Amino acid sequence: MPHILILEDEPSIAESLIFVLQAESFSTHWESLATKALAYAKEQPVDLIIMDVGLPDMTGFEACKQLRKFSEVPVMFLTARGDELDRVVGLEIGADDYVVKPFSPREVAARVKAILKRMRPVVAVNESSPTLESSIHNLSSKPEHASEFVIDLERKTIHYQQQLLQLTRFEFCLLQTLVEQPGRVFSRDQLLNAVGVTADAGYDRSIDGHIKTLRAKLRAVNATADPIKTQRGFGYSYQPEVN
Repeated sequence: MPHILILEDEPSIAESLIFVLQAESFSTHWESLATKALAYAKEQPVDLIIMDVGLPDMTGFEACKQLRKFSEVPVMFLTARGDELDRVVGLEIGADDYVVKPFSPREVAARVKAILKRMRPVVAVNESSPTLESSIHNLSSKPEHASEFVIDLERKTIHYQQQLLQLTRFEFCLLQTLVEQPGRVFSRDQLLNAVGVTADAGYDRSIDGHIKTLRAKLRAVNATADPIKTQRGFGYSYQPEVN
């Protein structure tokens, strides 16, 4: 049963979320202060945090920054502020979705489900695999795009050309989506949907910033490689290099 931490200082909103989430077979824990929620997240396993932006002791943005120092648990922001800049800032600091008040609790529950289901394997490295190095060696013997990337689903990491990439959760899902279907051109809306953010949430241009960051991280490993291509007027695609 997925466990959801709710950080919300308005009891009526928290109670409505608890009711709907529990009806969808989620377990829940509610805190009204960021400091208490952060302490709880350090001690208890949590699958997702629903976090209000306007909190009594600190902003949700600051709470998310502190959370990211020790956890990559998915975060959904709740806020009365619907400015595009606020939404982009929320994603940039590590949030996975951003819901503007007033909202339907059932919509929030649906988005929670989408976030928790969004990760799909490209190449799985698990405890049954002898070592990461042997997995990479086996892949390198195949003339396929997968030889460039290895995803460790247990640790939520991606290696590119045998080098570990330091990725946010959003970047992890974005890169996985592209690599999983080499050559396919994804629009911004399709990429948002693939990583669990609704296309109508106003984040489409934030994809450009995440792609720019991903490219920089890949070029730090191989300065001449350019596996993520811009398809002008359409979106982005992953083009594996042909050796």
